[in-house]
Amino acid sequence: MDGGKNTRNRLPLVVVLAANSISTAGTSLTLIGVPWFVLETTGSAGRAGVVAFCATLPIVVSALIGGPVIDRIGRRRVSVASDTVCGLAVAAVPLLHYADALAFWMLCALMAVNGLFHTPGNTARYVLVPDLAEHAGTTLPRAASLFDAVSRGARMVGAALAGVLIALVGAETVLLLDAATFLTSAALIAAGLRGVRAAEPVTTAEPVSLPTYKRELREGYAYLFGNRLLLGVVVMVLFMNGTDQGWNAVLLPVHASGELGGARDLGLLTALFGAGGLTGALLYGAVGHRYSRRAVFSVCVILCGAPRFLVAALTGTTLPLAVTMVLSGVAGGVLNPILTTVIYGSVPDALRSRVSGAITAGCELAMPVGGLAAGLLVESAGASDALLAMGGCYLLATLSPLVFPAWRSMDDEPGAGTGEPPGPARPPVSSSGPRPRDPVPATRKPRPSGS
Repeated sequence: MDGGKNTRNRLPLVVVLAANSISTAGTSLTLIGVPWFVLETTGSAGRAGVVAFCATLPIVVSALIGGPVIDRIGRRRVSVASDTVCGLAVAAVPLLHYADALAFWMLCALMAVNGLFHTPGNTARYVLVPDLAEHAGTTLPRAASLFDAVSRGARMVGAALAGVLIALVGAETVLLLDAATFLTSAALIAAGLRGVRAAEPVTTAEPVSLPTYKRELREGYAYLFGNRLLLGVVVMVLFMNGTDQGWNAVLLPVHASGELGGARDLGLLTALFGAGGLTGALLYGAVGHRYSRRAVFSVCVILCGAPRFLVAALTGTTLPLAVTMVLSGVAGGVLNPILTTVIYGSVPDALRSRVSGAITAGCELAMPVGGLAAGLLVESAGASDALLAMGGCYLLATLSPLVFPAWRSMDDEPGAGTGEPPGPARPPVSSSGPRPRDPVPATRKPRPSGS
């Protein structure tokens, strides 16, 4: 099957959506299971921050250098290899713990391996969406909204399961279940995308060499730095993802352990945020294209982050934070479909994997520092002050769409705020970045927001 333009085939898109949702559900298990495992076994918020640092620093490294590799190896192979390695690394944590052989440095190393291989797999699936949407006969905004919606739904289910399972059977069993989800995702992609041309290695007349790799890597970063809107998105999301990492890996687990009802409340709150995100993504997919992207984005990006930190810092009960998590989730669910549509519409097909790698690297650059900083802040200043400090950083970052003129071009794409779907992917008029040198589609892009 070559996915020709004259034949509609929804199966590859369905496979990618299913595999990504399973992998995302498993990632939610890790998101809750690992911090809780560290808090249970060490009792230290600082060590939880160290583990978060070790898990996220390799994510940045792989994103920095991985764009050209994805195209050369092939998106299908990268996704399968990524999920397989992540599954084995996560499974090793409880197995070593059961054998009483898990040292703290081993936990850090295994989480580093998981982080190193996780991002390429996500990126490989994400950049396939435009091609698979076209071959399925659906519009890009709908496919992007659906991709984000099923991911958020999976995150919601995974978080709810994690909270219940940790309370019933322990964090170790949750991590084993996470490993199984990674392996299931790998099997789906291996079987379901066989023969899909967009998922196979990009053919090139040039031999594989270090100079060629460096040039392709440089092209992705040059395009990003030549587009002010994309660069503004990356800088803002960098701060958002850094503080979100501190929230997910340290602040919310510590708050749930010390002030709320423990792992069950942690899973409940995370699931409610996911439910809100799912609702927001579906709402935007249904009616969002009728309104100004910049106006909707500016309001939602402010509501999605800072209120969570403020309410957690000022209250010690579950209900106010639960309501805030739902509302913040709805606002956050709108963000990724907007950003995905803007990025897909701005980046030429032949540069998509390279630019996506550069965007992912920039967006995730602060994540290692965010988790580590949150752990150190909790131990030095207390949980409430840490929540207020990181919430303040989040708020300042999310004001940028209201302040900087580059964000006005968010509404420049055809169909933005008119009720009509945007046109096909093309380079933005104002960009000074490189143009593709051949018409062969290359593909894909990572989700910038951690909300």
